Amino acid sequence: MSQHNCSKDGPTSQPRLRTLPPAGDSQERSDSPEICHYEKSFHKHSATPNYTHCGLFGDPHLRTFTDRFQTCKVQGAWPLIDNNYLNVQVTNTPVLPGSAATATSKLTIIFKNFQECVDQKVYQAEMDELPAAFVDGSKNGGDKHGANSLKITEKVSGQHVEIQAKYIGTTIVVRQVGRYLTFAVRMPEEVVNAVEDWDSQGLYLCLRGCPLNQQIDFQAFHTNAEGTGARRLAAASPAPTAPETFPYETAVAKCKEKLPVEDLYYQACVFDLLTTGDVNFTLAAYYALEDVKMLHSNKDKLHLYERTRDLPGRAAAGLPLVPRPLLGALVPLLALLPVFC
Repeated sequence: MSQHNCSKDGPTSQPRLRTLPPAGDSQERSDSPEICHYEKSFHKHSATPNYTHCGLFGDPHLRTFTDRFQTCKVQGAWPLIDNNYLNVQVTNTPVLPGSAATATSKLTIIFKNFQECVDQKVYQAEMDELPAAFVDGSKNGGDKHGANSLKITEKVSGQHVEIQAKYIGTTIVVRQVGRYLTFAVRMPEEVVNAVEDWDSQGLYLCLRGCPLNQQIDFQAFHTNAEGTGARRLAAASPAPTAPETFPYETAVAKCKEKLPVEDLYYQACVFDLLTTGDVNFTLAAYYALEDVKMLHSNKDKLHLYERTRDLPGRAAAGLPLVPRPLLGALVPLLALLPVFC
């Protein structure tokens, strides 16, 4: 868990908690106290909460809580979310031994003990194992009055699980598509930003994005590789580990079937087919977009068309992110990917 500043909080560690929604009058306590329903508590004391979305899918592509879209290397264990209420950690492994392409093979979610609502619970999924229960076998938040404010629901056996954490207004979707996992979350901004020590959250990927040295700069590849072809990817990799990739035209056609809008999810699909040769990555991109449609609060931001990549010093200085166009740069990138990754 500590490979890339992942949280050291484990199943038995003491959670770092801070009260989020104001507690209701003790006279109102029931089997599901008001404090264990974020929206009800929020509406009583304030306006409608603002929700954000983060998703990770494919080889791997990250959409942050601020709608930045990045393609990253991030091999090994990395923290997606690390705040006062839950930790989410992912492990990305090479699609084939020696391959530059990686995908998510393991996901761990730790829901921290919260007041009278839930006990600490741990959910863990791995390749070919998408359980419909927490690691202790339970499907809710434990024995407290508000235990049902945390629930796991199996939507499709072995393929699609949804976790509702109503006490923090959060919905999590975990899927297995082919051999690999995808992750999507809807979370209130107040929960997203509930961090005790901001200096220690530099690798909280859903909030900060991927580190600069883990991001793939499509424009730089385009500048250095004008005119090269996608089919050189396999030739540039060692023969025993090179994936059997799709021709560019075939990859485009397959992605168009599921993703007719040529947005970043479509482009991610094409990229993944060319780098992995695994047609299941088409479905990973498709379901990632479907999860955005379900979870994102701003329907005008469902489709993104420009990738974002931090320039050195801009993120630290709090300056705006610089969008970089991807169209026209995808094929040249693939020719050099093994060299740079």
